[in-house]
Amino acid sequence: MSEDFILPDIGEGIVECELVEWLVEEGDWVEEDQPVADVQTDKALVQIPAKQAGRIVKRYVEQGDIAKVHSPLFALDAEDSDAVSNLETSDPEPEQKPAPKPAAESTDSGSGEYEEDFILPDIGEGIVECELVEWLVEEGDTIVEDQPVADVQTDKALVQIPAKHAGRVVKRYVEQSEIAKVHAPLFRMALADGNGSGHPAPAVAPPREPEPVEQTRQQVASTDSNRRKVLATPAVRRLAREHEVELSQVPASGKNGRVLKEDMLRFLGELEAAPTEARPGTKPEPVQPKAATARGEVEVIPIKGVRAAMGRQMTHSVQTIPHFTYAEEIDITALNRMRRTLNKRLESEGLKLTMMSLLIKSLSVALKRHPIVNSHMSDGADEIHQHADHNIGMAVDSPMGLLVPNIKGVNQLSLKDVAGEVKRLTDSGRAGRLSPDDMKGGTITISNIGAIGGTVTTPIINSPEVAIVGIGRLQRLPRPNANDELEIRDIIQVSWSGDHRVLDGGTIARFNNDWKALLEQPDEMLLWMV
Repeated sequence: MSEDFILPDIGEGIVECELVEWLVEEGDWVEEDQPVADVQTDKALVQIPAKQAGRIVKRYVEQGDIAKVHSPLFALDAEDSDAVSNLETSDPEPEQKPAPKPAAESTDSGSGEYEEDFILPDIGEGIVECELVEWLVEEGDTIVEDQPVADVQTDKALVQIPAKHAGRVVKRYVEQSEIAKVHAPLFRMALADGNGSGHPAPAVAPPREPEPVEQTRQQVASTDSNRRKVLATPAVRRLAREHEVELSQVPASGKNGRVLKEDMLRFLGELEAAPTEARPGTKPEPVQPKAATARGEVEVIPIKGVRAAMGRQMTHSVQTIPHFTYAEEIDITALNRMRRTLNKRLESEGLKLTMMSLLIKSLSVALKRHPIVNSHMSDGADEIHQHADHNIGMAVDSPMGLLVPNIKGVNQLSLKDVAGEVKRLTDSGRAGRLSPDDMKGGTITISNIGAIGGTVTTPIINSPEVAIVGIGRLQRLPRPNANDELEIRDIIQVSWSGDHRVLDGGTIARFNNDWKALLEQPDEMLLWMV
């Protein structure tokens, strides 16, 4: 007998992910802990392993689709070879009705019914749990489709949960005042299997064509008063209240007659486009579609995964952190000369010192003298958390978008160790193989935008850090030497953004002066390195 594999927690606060690639096909045999799929969260690419050995019966999510945490990902038949052999020699039994896809588990009661778990659906954007305020049904009660079964309280509103099917409540998994998890079982139901068990099978209404507003209202007025409750999200209900519209008047296009936001906006558009107010006795003229004015098609690109996470993070940083900028040029001629010399010696080891490796290690040396720059601001903005470890982030321009992994404990690493970590994180980022641990815990960030182009930038701080530096492209520019003679030097521009709640211009200037001295006189930097 097959059972559903429920997608487990794959990161703090993550409620969904994109299925990037299936590593197995339907019908394949998998072993325990064998990777079955790669999924992309808004932070990293995560590999999902099988919890037990068995055969893949069905994949519920296709490549490129969104998979929900705590929802079924695939069905697995975990029967061993002895059980399979017994099944082959025993009399064939009637084929069981398969459980609906959203159910976490389904069993046949043998009495014309089958049981399945009701999975608590999405009840608001970003909401992963809620408090069960009141049960509206008892165990053993018979309920009808769309009947309210429970009231739950999110951090935004009180929401009523309706039944998806008609049936009998077998077991309630969550008690009053306890916390219920989104995409987890809320209660168990016994459903009719359609073979005359006495429980009516849920009826599926055929899709309706949108009707004129007046005709819709006349039909609503003549419907039975015991008509079922209209399904809609709290946001749609609020929109209906604001425009004094009865939800029952709105033609629904969602599953099970659910009124979607698009349905409500379309209905309101018909009201506004009508020449007279749509009230009894007045028939509005048909709404004519507006003529297209665009010369070409518009491609709609969904914002999801890493790009969506970056957008939320950057918006939060700009809105909550008072940024200030400080820029300076640094002569890295001597540093470049030293780097070329060291790389010749490291050729035999297959290791190469990049400029980023030297920038990161020298930044750590400067942080020892100015630890306040290696800080976080507390959530309440009433404490500064100063970190002993230098977990220095480096922005990686990957095919999935901007990623900012960090090298842990740079203050405890040698220059060769840092070079190895820079290569590992860069390669992993470009291949989309960064682990969640690589992405969390950063204390300060370097963005080497100059590798692509540009000289001066105003980078956005990676909250809750308090500073970020952008590196401009290397330029060969004339500069006067000690004898006022012009020489061609290797020059980079560095652009700092600081959190003015923690740092000020003087702090950044002194810190940058020390960092600049280390980069312009690399022999002194070596004295401070571990």
